[in-house]
Amino acid sequence: MNVTIRKIGHSEGVIIPKEVLARLELKTGDSLELNMENGGINMKPVNEDLPRQLEAARNFIDEYKVALKKLAE
Repeated sequence: MNVTIRKIGHSEGVIIPKEVLARLELKTGDSLELNMENGGINMKPVNEDLPRQLEAARNFIDEYKVALKKLAE
C-alpha cells in the first residue's frame, strides 16, 4: 500500500487509509508507537489501558499485602 507524505501545518505526515484504521480498530486520538527497523518504519497501536491497569494492580497489592502473603503460605 502506498501513501504520500503531505504537508500538515509546520510538519509532514501521511494519511492512514480508512480501511487500515478500521482493521486495526483505531480512531482519531489513538496513539501509535513508531519504530525504525531495517531501514523502514514500523507503527503499532499503543495499549493505553495498560498503565492504568498496572497502577490498579499495584494499589490492590499494596492494600491487600498481608492477606496475599497469608494466601501464599
